[in-house]
Amino acid sequence: MMRLSKYVAHSGLCSRRKAGELVKAGQIKVNGEIELNPAIEVRSNDKVEYQGKLLFVHQRKIYLLLNKPKNVITTMKDEKGRKTVWDIVSAKAKTKIYPVGRLDRNTTGLLLMTNDGDLANKLSHPSSKVKKIYQVVLNRPLEEDDIKAIAKGIELEDGMTDIDEISYIQELPQTHIGIQLHSGKNRIIRRIFEHLKYEVVTLDRVYYAGLTKKDLPRGWSRFLKKKEIIMLSHFT
Repeated sequence: MMRLSKYVAHSGLCSRRKAGELVKAGQIKVNGEIELNPAIEVRSNDKVEYQGKLLFVHQRKIYLLLNKPKNVITTMKDEKGRKTVWDIVSAKAKTKIYPVGRLDRNTTGLLLMTNDGDLANKLSHPSSKVKKIYQVVLNRPLEEDDIKAIAKGIELEDGMTDIDEISYIQELPQTHIGIQLHSGKNRIIRRIFEHLKYEVVTLDRVYYAGLTKKDLPRGWSRFLKKKEIIMLSHFT
């Protein structure tokens, strides 16, 4: 048995959140009847439909790591016709997979995509405190007083920032900065530097939950290795 919203999401139709919205909007039928309760349990012999099409849960779980290029949207489709991460991985994935978290259009680097809703929810939840490392290039050298202020915490409109580590990148100009954090706040790195009157020239995620960009050029993707999937499944 499986909750209806989870069943719809695992069918590859949409994300778990969107699945719940579809159910509440009366878009999902179970055994021919509209069902409005996302939490109702669905049995293996139940028929679940969306717009007259039967939905089936995909048994094979897919885990794909993408090195996202610049000017790509972290969505499945874009109303303005801009390139999305799904456009890049669709030929390889074959079935719908969804990004875990987001990278804004101009941010590059590691993005995990999967149809494993349970893992995606776990990694996305603030309590998981997933470790992320970014490399930042600024329009001018970062002053030492500012690097100390960022390490201590800066108050923005949504509260104090919480950065685990920040440092200059060795053997590079002081416009190149490394930042480690667990925060999932929207655009937090860009907002920190905007607050301090710096312009972020490039922002690249080089580490996510134990995964790195090793042997993964920009714009390329690869399936996770079995040991990486096991690592993420035991992630706390």
